[in-house]
Amino acid sequence: MVELWFVIIAFLWTGYFVLEGFDFGVGMLAPLVSRSAAEHRAALQTIGPVWDGNEVWLITAVGAMFAAFPAWYAGLFSAYYLPMLLVLVGLIVRGVGLEWRGKVAGTLWCDLGIAAGSALPAFLWGAIFAHLLFGSTSAALLGGAFTLTVCLLHGAVFLALKTTGHVRRRARVAALAAAVVTVPVAVAALSGLGTFPALAATGALAAATALIWRRREGWAFTATAAAVVLTALAVFLQLRVRPLPGLTLAEAASGAYTLTVLSWIGLATLPFILLYQGWSYWVFRKRVQVAG
Repeated sequence: MVELWFVIIAFLWTGYFVLEGFDFGVGMLAPLVSRSAAEHRAALQTIGPVWDGNEVWLITAVGAMFAAFPAWYAGLFSAYYLPMLLVLVGLIVRGVGLEWRGKVAGTLWCDLGIAAGSALPAFLWGAIFAHLLFGSTSAALLGGAFTLTVCLLHGAVFLALKTTGHVRRRARVAALAAAVVTVPVAVAALSGLGTFPALAATGALAAATALIWRRREGWAFTATAAAVVLTALAVFLQLRVRPLPGLTLAEAASGAYTLTVLSWIGLATLPFILLYQGWSYWVFRKRVQVAG
């Protein structure tokens, strides 16, 4: 049961990073791929119907950690209290910017909030997990640079997949520019993990670069998503041994009765959540047209 819930939590975190990864990228890139208010609005509309649903994955992952592995939850959020707080601030600022942008006369502060609120968590999540694994400031900075650049590439490919015209072309250029930085940073950041998933993640990022060059946005997005999944797999394989220094997975876990009750709750609710989110992506699957 302990192993099962570790896999479930790893799955939830992975889903969050895949989905919020392109959200963060779009939030940072929207001002750069737009030359008019209509183009900027169209870029943000690509994530408009889904960004808040994507954040549910984070809430669920943290809630599952709290219930299934309270010692892991307490140790992680205590040790990284300040960066976690900054992540929360970034998410709040981004959410306010996205919600208010269409309701106020001037959009500059909303756009700045969206961009900053996307960049801050994109960097900090990588810094937190890298420091957790390797315990050094240099590793944290490299990890943050890795997740930030991967989000930029992931978001640029998503924009190219979901838009038309000039925005789509600029998004492809942005993806190629991001890849020039992302792939070398990935080699440096993932080499320390020394696992096959980490090596495969670097290959997936290189494949995404070639695919976006050939204007195969759908396959390129699949490749960037695969890179995020493989990176998360490499990270959680390391955390499976020791989720925190001096703490084993068994020591961090709740009792058998608690895990059993959680399993029944998860069995009853998780399929409906997955079906609903899959349905929402299917409904909003078409490209966003630039109005005006």
